[in-house]
Amino acid sequence: MDAIQNVLAAIVVLGLLITFHEFGHFWVARRCGVKVLRFSVGFGKPLWSRFDRHGTEYAIAAIPLGGYVKMLDEREGPVAAEELDRAFNRQGVWSRIAIVAAGPLANFLLAIAAYWLIFVMGTSTVAPVIGPVAPDSPAARGGLTSGQEIVAVQGDATPTWEAVNLELLSAIGASGSLEIEARDPERSDQAPNRYRIPVSDWLVGQDPPQPLTTLGVTPWRPATPAVLGQVLDDGAAARAGLQAGDRIAAIDGEPISEWMTFVERIRANPGETLTLRVERDGSAREVSLTPQRREHDGEAIGYIGAGVESVSWPEAYRREIRYGPLGAVVEAVARTGEMTVLTLDSIRKMLIGLISPSNLSGPITIARIAGDTARSGLESFVAFMAYLSISLGVLNLLPIPVLDGGHLLYYFIELVRGRPVSEAAQSAGLRLGMALVGTLMVMALYFDLMRL
Repeated sequence: MDAIQNVLAAIVVLGLLITFHEFGHFWVARRCGVKVLRFSVGFGKPLWSRFDRHGTEYAIAAIPLGGYVKMLDEREGPVAAEELDRAFNRQGVWSRIAIVAAGPLANFLLAIAAYWLIFVMGTSTVAPVIGPVAPDSPAARGGLTSGQEIVAVQGDATPTWEAVNLELLSAIGASGSLEIEARDPERSDQAPNRYRIPVSDWLVGQDPPQPLTTLGVTPWRPATPAVLGQVLDDGAAARAGLQAGDRIAAIDGEPISEWMTFVERIRANPGETLTLRVERDGSAREVSLTPQRREHDGEAIGYIGAGVESVSWPEAYRREIRYGPLGAVVEAVARTGEMTVLTLDSIRKMLIGLISPSNLSGPITIARIAGDTARSGLESFVAFMAYLSISLGVLNLLPIPVLDGGHLLYYFIELVRGRPVSEAAQSAGLRLGMALVGTLMVMALYFDLMRL
């Protein structure tokens, strides 16, 4: 079932992003006087189509993975004399630049709209408060201690753990020190202290990068007692008679206080019968529980079909991020800009070897993440869609023939030279670009399969 949901989520995300990209080309082409022959959502044989008064065919095709815009162009077929002025290749160079750039621009605008929606709806999160600090880790050597809230990394505010991770990721390859500002989370009026975290070749070669683990910090969480919050009807816990609200006091006579201790014991004993002392409604009882056997990453683990009772976070540790309609526009533009810079910087670092190429993601990883975020809720799904839209926009602007950026490169050369790049040069560039893009796609798919 999860696999089907992943595929459907990927189709929705990729279909929307690529269709929006093509709509950018379509919308600007129309305003530049170019005749659009077809706007197709999907590829392959049309399942439905109709023509408008301008002679444009709108189609929904059988393969729902994107779409395309076909314009009138003498390079793709004969054009009637009376329509030559509406052919794409007959337009001025600035018009062609606008039409080609409109696709990636549409992706950035979609990302801004997505982030605007998130900021207007608002989101509840928890402050990035440090839990245990690993001994002799960069965090420990830099002076960070448990209980502090990280409020900035490298001078940029970090109201959430997501922001902390992004700032740490953007510093890949750094040597010397990272500047982190931290303070007591219950003293928001207190000026933060600045810490210099010693690093060398920060996160270089990690696959995937693990910024928090490498830093040596674990996010703080409130104590989570071993109390069941939910019990699945068909699981081992239900068959043993366990109920929501039960507190696990001991396993085989060994006292249990923390939920994760309970989880570790369950995972370590697949198929083994355990004796639990359970507290329910003020009384204690013994229960025999046999965890089911499951395979996880090639290892057998125990599973009982039960979840933990949720715990409340201290109010001082909670954060509500919400903006008004106008303020959300500013924040959405800023977030889109930050993610664009991060994407470009990641590409640069991959080219110079600071980031492993194995971090490339293909359709399988996209489908898995799309499915996971869809199950996590609207906010996560929209945020993933925004990031993917930015990635699509950035990649399409790379100066590689066959991509929009390659066409823009030719047009800017035309502006400088005063005449178009020769057909022979464009043809050679096209073959090179197709080989490069094809190689990247094969690599991404290979790394996808290696992650399975």
